[in-house]
Formats: sequence, structure tokens, C-alpha cells
Amino acid sequence: MGKAWKFEDNLNTDEIIPARYNITIIPQELAKNVFCEIKPEYAKNVQPGDVIIGGQNFGCGSSREHAPIALGAAGVQPGDRIAGWLPNIPESVIAMLAATSLGAIWSSCSPDFGAQGVMDRFGQIEPKILFAADGYLYNGKEIDLLPRLRQIAFRIPSLEHVVVTPYRRQMPDLDGVRKGILWSRFIATQWTVLSTQNTPPEGYKTPGEGYRRTPPHGFAPTPAGSAMRTPVHGVKAMTPIPAPVAEPPDPKTIAFERFPFDHPVYIMYSSGTTGLPKCMVHSAGGTLLQHLKELILHTDLKREDCIFYYTTCGWMMWNWLVSSLAVGVKIVLYDGAPLAPKADILWDMADQEGITVFGTSAKYLALLEKAGVEPRKTHKLTRLKAILSTGSPLAHNSFDYVYKKVKTDVHLASISGGSDIISCFVLGNPIMPVYRGEIQTAGLGMAVDVFDDRGRPVRLIPGELVCTRPFPSMPVAFWDDPDGSKYRAAYFDYYPGVWRHGDWAEITRHRGYIIYGRSDATLNPGGVRIGTAEIYRQVEMLPEVLESVAVGQEISSDTPGDVRIVLFVKLQPGLTLDEALKERIISQLRENTTPLHVPRKIIQVEDIPRTISGKISELAVREVIHGRPVKNTEALANPQSLEFYERLPQLRD
Repeated sequence: MGKAWKFEDNLNTDEIIPARYNITIIPQELAKNVFCEIKPEYAKNVQPGDVIIGGQNFGCGSSREHAPIALGAAGVQPGDRIAGWLPNIPESVIAMLAATSLGAIWSSCSPDFGAQGVMDRFGQIEPKILFAADGYLYNGKEIDLLPRLRQIAFRIPSLEHVVVTPYRRQMPDLDGVRKGILWSRFIATQWTVLSTQNTPPEGYKTPGEGYRRTPPHGFAPTPAGSAMRTPVHGVKAMTPIPAPVAEPPDPKTIAFERFPFDHPVYIMYSSGTTGLPKCMVHSAGGTLLQHLKELILHTDLKREDCIFYYTTCGWMMWNWLVSSLAVGVKIVLYDGAPLAPKADILWDMADQEGITVFGTSAKYLALLEKAGVEPRKTHKLTRLKAILSTGSPLAHNSFDYVYKKVKTDVHLASISGGSDIISCFVLGNPIMPVYRGEIQTAGLGMAVDVFDDRGRPVRLIPGELVCTRPFPSMPVAFWDDPDGSKYRAAYFDYYPGVWRHGDWAEITRHRGYIIYGRSDATLNPGGVRIGTAEIYRQVEMLPEVLESVAVGQEISSDTPGDVRIVLFVKLQPGLTLDEALKERIISQLRENTTPLHVPRKIIQVEDIPRTISGKISELAVREVIHGRPVKNTEALANPQSLEFYERLPQLRD
């Protein structure tokens, strides 16, 4: 292909600006050459200065300037895994950029994972360094991560450093954290390793000692790090980064190596609700190319824009958001609850920071509508030009809500893809009409189609979402899958040679797309497949219903595999499911869908299980009501909610 690509091509950094609401603004200058050949402009442009989040000074200062050098001094080499268990804060972006600038592979998950959930992921990839925080804030509460971090550090023997960012306290107690060290001390310690081997130029400032003027001796080679335990298919062995000789590690002069297009940059994870999460290895070139296409062409992102996506570091939308730096825009990081301390806090932020592209989830928009929030009346939103929604299908009424209650002249783009491809199969188009209930178009260059069970393309009826040709952001491999058997089984066994994504979808007469839910969670009453989103869309239009989950309960009948639909509903606080509300739910479904969509049982529950990324887990509920064990409750954000579905007397008749 001629020129080799790097994930860091076109991303740059300068500074991180303090902001309110536990948010951090990363300005346009942060995209000044950090992703451009991995040149020394990273350290050059990340100037010393404190980071303030929620009014608290975290003082990572010059550590931003020296993070890549510190990792190199710690022996990080191409192919090493660097893990992040962090809130959505600047240090997450800094650590990722520093790691990938050296050819290491970054992998992160959200701090709301339990210790076992983190182990299920990072334990498989054996990281050399773990970046973590001492805690995080959510819904006004401080969550202490140190007890879990002690377990994790002890149980991952490959860790050589556990670098802790102070979040709750300036000086957290790291006693018992194996290999634990504060972020600032890690930077200073690694710099000391280098500075005792050589003398920086007169007046050169180091993070640990200010301006050095005492000459030490020599410069030792950086020790080689461990290579991949299981090499990724198609990835060539990398020559270790040569240690600097004679001259000190000046960020203005450090040379960075280029790597092949398919050199790994990220390891992403499946939800893990049916077993140990799959570890999907994504390439630098494919990720960057795909993200730039989606950001610039499908989202109309320009240098003067300011983009925000409500996400954690464990969701692929975080990786997608950070790639916006390649466009040269300002990005907004938000750490906290989306509806607390008040329901419209994100819209306050949008006004204050001049957000032009606002990314969120379908569930957030639905809850805003239920709460009666009308940003159009209370906020200016003068710069807002696009609202993106993902995570689950966007209901028809949510389209109406956005255009009536949020802003009339905005591009509402429902998008859908996943961690499997670290991007989208179907998403928005800024020059096409928006039709309620539909995703506008397939991604440019993506041979997206919908197949029936026999592998034939279908239109205007639901089927399996597929991609019939290769695309840049396919995983280059699964981790620890040397013969590729797990990879093939995940995507290519159902339709040989065709990527089956696992979504139940339909192509509309407008050539748009409707996603009805996961195909493995579709309902099959009387042998007819029904997407769960078709039910949720109608039921959650009722003001009493906050959210719902529908599953199929296995029954004995003349139709093999027949089920009856059981609908569980979570109602507004203080409400009880009575016969009148049941009848309204049934009428809503019967009048707007088909008789097959009407549940045989409707049961009120206090909570609905969701994955860490916020998606309803129909599979977990289905297993519980049949008395079968849920294989991996660590993948759930609220595993205690499963208790509400155990041994229900209503399901015995």
C-alpha cells in the first residue's frame, strides 16, 4: 500500500483545559501532531500544567509531557499490553497515547467493573503496566477502588508497574497494592533512571528535579520488553525501539518508529454475559481509517467543532471519541452520572462548552422524555448541530422528542456497530433526510446487507445483519486464538465467507436500517421470530413504564422451540402494575404490532439487568427464569437485579 500507517498519525496534543461538572475539555491543540508519524511533537505540545476536574486539582502537570518517555524507560516495547482501569479523565487519554506511541497495545475497561470482571479481561492479555485510579465519583458518591485494585494487582503476575492516578485523594494509600506507585512518582522515577545515565542540556526541566545542572554518566540501553504471548495473525515482529545514545531523552528530538498498517493498537472485549469475554485485537491503520471516515464524512466533524460522547473507558465509543483528535477538534470528557445532580446537567455543559456534536444513548433520551426535560425551552444550544445515539435501538417517539423538545434544526443520527468492529455498520448521513425509527445509511465502503436463514438478501422484512466483503476495521485476530478458530466461529460459521454480526435488522424502503435487537435474543412464539426492540418501542411509550425486558419462556407445544413471551416492566417510582395498566400495555402492542407480540405474562420488577456498557441483558434474564446459571455475572452492572427473576410463582402456570 506504499506508505505505512500508524494509529498515531494525525493525532496531536497541547494542553488540557479545566472545566466544571467533573468534565475535562481537551482542545483542538491536543490534536497537533501526536498522531502524525509518532513524532516528538507529543511531548513538545503537551505542556506542563495542572488538570482540574470538578474543582479538584490533580496536578499531573509535567507528567503529560514525559509520559511516553517514562513508559519507554520502564521497558515498554512494541506489542506489550498496557491496560487502563480508569474513569473518563485526561490521564486515560494521556496513558493511551503514550502507550500507542511506542507501539504498545492499549486495553481499557470501566472502573465500575468488579475485580473478577477486570481479571476476566486483563488476565487474558497479561499487561505489563496497569494504569488505575484510587476511585471515582458517580451520582454524588465516592467509590473507593483501592480494595479491588489490591486484588487485581496480586492476581495478574505479569504486571511490572501499577500506576495510580489520585482521584479521590491527593495522596492515596497504596499499601498492599503490589507494584503500586503514584502517577507523578512513576514519571519522576523513570526519568531518574534516565537522568542518572546522562545529562540533559543546560536548563532542561525534568519532572522530578526541576532544572538539572549536575552531570551524571552514560546512557544504558532500555531493557527489552516481552513480546506477545500469542502473535497476532499478519503482524510482523517489531524491532525494539532503540535506546537513545549520547543525548538525553528530549521530547523535542525523540524519534518514533513506524509500524505496519495492521499493527495492533487496541484490544476490545465482548460483553462476556455468556462466558469469558472474547479479546478482539484491532489494528492501528484500520481503526484510524474507519474512525476518520465516520467522523468526517458521516458526522460532518470539522476542526472548529467540539464533540462530546457520554461514555466510559470500557465502551468503544471512548476510542471513537478520542480518534476525533485526528480531526483537530476539541473533545469533552465527562465523568459522572448523566442525570445527576439534575436531569439536564449535560445540556448545561453543552451550552457552556459550545458542544456541536452531542453523543449519548437511546436510553438517556428515553429517560429525559420520561422526566419531562425540555432543553429547547431551558437552553440555547446555539452551536449544537448533531445528536448521536447508540447502545440500543432508538424508538420512534425518541425521534419526535428530540425534534420537538431538544432542537428542531439538528441532525439526529442513530448509529449501530460494536466493539467487534470498533466502529459502525450503519450510521448517519448529514446530507440525507432523517426518518423516524430508522438509521439513515450503511457505512461508506461497507457491504452491509440483511440475509434470511438461507443466506438470501431480503428487503422490508427482518433478518440477520451481515457484511459480505472485508472492511478495514475487522479485528486482526482474537487474543490467544493461534489457529483463528474462535474468530471464524464468532462471525463466519453461520454464513461461510460472510460476516454475521448478530443483530436482527431490516432494510427499509428508504434504504435505511432498523435494528430490532440481538438475533440471539429474538423471541420465537409460534415459530415466528420477533425482535425485542419492537416490544420495547411500544411499551415504553406509556408514561408509567420506565423500561422493560422481554424474554421467551420455553413451553411444551406442537412447534419445536416454541416460547411464550414474558414481559418484565420497571415502573415509575411509587406505581404498581394493576390490571388496568396491563390492559393498556396489551392494547398498545396489539394495535401497533401483531397479536404475536402480545406477552402472555406481564410482571413488575424493581430493576432490569444491564451490562457494564448499559445494554439490557435479555440472555441473563432468560437463563434465570429457566433456573439455569448465568455464566458471568461480572459482566453486569447490577447483578443483584437477577434476584428479582428467580423462582417467580407467576411463571409456574
